[in-house]
Amino acid sequence: MIDGRNEVNVNPLNVMQSLKGFLTEEEELTFMNILFSSSASIRSGNFGLSRKEVEKLLHIQGNDEKFFSFLTRVNQAINRYIKVIYDERRDQVIIMMRVPARAARNTLTKESLSILLYMFYQQEVLQHEFTLFDQLLNAFGHETTKANQRLLLNIDPLKKIGAIEEYDTNSQEKAYQLTAIGVHMFTDSFLRRTAEFSQSNQLNKEEVLKFFKRYNLYQKGDEE
Repeated sequence: MIDGRNEVNVNPLNVMQSLKGFLTEEEELTFMNILFSSSASIRSGNFGLSRKEVEKLLHIQGNDEKFFSFLTRVNQAINRYIKVIYDERRDQVIIMMRVPARAARNTLTKESLSILLYMFYQQEVLQHEFTLFDQLLNAFGHETTKANQRLLLNIDPLKKIGAIEEYDTNSQEKAYQLTAIGVHMFTDSFLRRTAEFSQSNQLNKEEVLKFFKRYNLYQKGDEE
């Protein structure tokens, strides 16, 4: 920590070769287990490890300080390329990889990305607990033929990569909720460009983060 800020390592690939300088042997093994279990092909919709599983591997059951210290030190070492995230609602620890926009476009269509951004705005900015399928239908193509089918086809990839999950509304209405993966899919630079495009003028980072209410996604004292 430097002046209350997390020091970002500018050469994380080298640090990957010497993680023991940051982690104990148990912590290194735990990191490898989280990395392995965060693969969509391995765990399907159940990405990552539960906090209980992580604490068991670290032998630190119920110790908040040691748990978050482990996450912080891993991210200090490698957060230029990958990031460890704790999803409190799902109680899962996951790892997300940073990829260039060109590579991301091969994973999600522009329609799927638009749906995700719409849900992000509804749930992270407007603070809605979930997004109804009918709301998505109304926003994306209710006037087109086979709109339901096309919408479901574009929602499916978001579910497969763990960005969203179905939400039980205790009714017949279909609804979706963002996961921690979906919340962290968008970088600050992407949000800035999106907001600038919609506002037709340049905005500083603080204005963009405030607009998207990103400040409430981080622990006090942390900065992206």
